[in-house]
Amino acid sequence: MSRAIFLDRDGVLNRAYVRDGRSYPPASLAQVEILPKVKSSLENLKSAGFLLIVVTNQPDVANRKIPRSVVDQINNFLANTLPVDEFRTCYHNDQDDCQCRKPRPGALIDAANVYQIDLSKSFMIGDRWRDIEAGQSAGCKTFFINYGYQEKQPDCPDFIVSSLAEAAEIIIREFT
Repeated sequence: MSRAIFLDRDGVLNRAYVRDGRSYPPASLAQVEILPKVKSSLENLKSAGFLLIVVTNQPDVANRKIPRSVVDQINNFLANTLPVDEFRTCYHNDQDDCQCRKPRPGALIDAANVYQIDLSKSFMIGDRWRDIEAGQSAGCKTFFINYGYQEKQPDCPDFIVSSLAEAAEIIIREFT
């Protein structure tokens, strides 16, 4: 069985834009800024034998605030820049009631079936309660990157960190 690191996109790999205490994705490829130490952290996790799978909600597509082509451009840029194995993107909003939209664990479970991933030996890293709840529901250990957003906070993440780099250091030190 494989082990995986499931990663949220905005706020974990690239900078999220914060307005009124809430996190928002970049609105264009030109706004994408990969966060410090992300590439080296992912390389280290990959070298430690983890699959790297991005699981991201992009409801602005369903809400007609951003075209799907822009989300795909951003994902393609990140995929070509970072050592990520796959992007799993949910383009729905809450009203669509789909299984792939976090906090539901559908995207993680589907990836586990495709790649033969042992979810109990895998991790979800995210900066919002939806990421943590999806990871918990799938049976993963969870890392919450706490930026102090003024929104619902996650219940009982396994670890609270300040960056992907800090999460990667803990995973490599304590779980490899």
